[in-house]
Amino acid sequence: MYEVFHRTWWRINPDWPDGLEPHAGRKSHMAYAATEEIAQYMCKEYNDNHKPGQLSRKAEYDHV
Repeated sequence: MYEVFHRTWWRINPDWPDGLEPHAGRKSHMAYAATEEIAQYMCKEYNDNHKPGQLSRKAEYDHV
């Protein structure tokens, strides 16, 4: 089984160049997938249909 989630990859920090510091944000659960293929599909659908924004929010999955 795979957990599908999204999170950001930057945080705002005025002391860093461009005001952004690398930072893996907290995982926000979206769903569970029975296979890795389904998890990949869910992530692709989310990432294709949601703008990542300034903090680069993207969907990922992990084996649970």
